[in-house]
Amino acid sequence: MHNPITQTTPIQTHVKERAEEQSSTMSFEQQAAIRSLANDLHRLNHSVMKAVEAGVSVELVRSARHHGGDGQWGDLLIPVVVARSN
Repeated sequence: MHNPITQTTPIQTHVKERAEEQSSTMSFEQQAAIRSLANDLHRLNHSVMKAVEAGVSVELVRSARHHGGDGQWGDLLIPVVVARSN
């Protein structure tokens, strides 16, 4: 049986570019926090792609919302994972 080779095209999420656009009017501290978040999201996206290539489906779901007290909030995520049966 012939197994065709599947090539994956690198996915460009543009996390860094989007974060920079949205943080242009923020304070230095806020920009640093957004850069850190963008870096972490880039690593998370890479890990999700690796898991998918290993045969696992991954969905990120909001598990809670963190409130900063002055109207700011952020979604906290958990993975829902479904493994391919062999």
